[in-house]
Amino acid sequence: MVLRRIIRRLLWGGATLACIYTVTFLMVVSIPGNPFTQADRNMPPEVVRALEARYSLDNQAAYFVEFLAGAVRFDFGPSFQYKDWTCTQIIARALPVSLLLGFSAMLLAVLVGVPAGVVSAVHRNGPLDVATLGFVLLGISLPTFVTGSALLTVFAVYLKVLPIGGWGRLSHLPLPVLTLSLPFMAYIARLTRVGMLDVLSSDFIRTAVAKGLDRRAVVWGHAFRVAFLPVLSYLGPATAQALTGSFVVEKVFSVPGLGVHFVDAALNLDRGLILSTVLVYAAILIVLNIAVDLLYAWVDPRIGEAA
Repeated sequence: MVLRRIIRRLLWGGATLACIYTVTFLMVVSIPGNPFTQADRNMPPEVVRALEARYSLDNQAAYFVEFLAGAVRFDFGPSFQYKDWTCTQIIARALPVSLLLGFSAMLLAVLVGVPAGVVSAVHRNGPLDVATLGFVLLGISLPTFVTGSALLTVFAVYLKVLPIGGWGRLSHLPLPVLTLSLPFMAYIARLTRVGMLDVLSSDFIRTAVAKGLDRRAVVWGHAFRVAFLPVLSYLGPATAQALTGSFVVEKVFSVPGLGVHFVDAALNLDRGLILSTVLVYAAILIVLNIAVDLLYAWVDPRIGEAA
């Protein structure tokens, strides 16, 4: 039954990926111009026409089929922006950086946000609850370029305990990871608090307390298991968003991730790199959502039986 569910999810994921590719392709080819006439490339018209014919840019239908056939083999073709680099090589080099940054941010968000939400719910209307709600308000409201700039000013400029930017050392991780994790941390804390407040007022919790169970066992052993389900549902798209939404953070901290290449590709009309980046990000989102569906069914068997 689990295998059948996985196969069904994968088939739907493949259909979704095909739709995303088609829509993205139509958007990309609708942009006027081509990568050979961008920036300071002063190519003769006949050279431009020859290059367009060489890479099928003058035949949109042929380019659609050729790129899709290559993508199935994980061969996304050449990059029109980076000389002597293929899109596959760029993604293979930059994607691990974005994955490390995104997963580290989500791990930090869960490790801080979940306990904060539980403590806030247990101590409702107390000082800890007020402090948590204030943190949630700031974390959700402030954009990452504001928090990133503030953290850079404090820790890199004034305190000089962390580097301003770059990549390659362990000291380069804390600031971008913390900046990227703050919105997710705040939202996870809010979801956990709301879920815990709802569960703590349930009849089965009152029964557990009436039986004399330890308060910690009631909170973490009974209430938290149910209250965590909304957080678990949020983790799939949130993790994908952390991986794909780190463009600003990568720019602010000079992190050589895939987001930087995607922005540059869009500015330079590097069609192959745009399409390949979108496909990779979409595949990550689909895989993470499938994983969350399976985890959700494992945590709550009733959902697995209904699926």
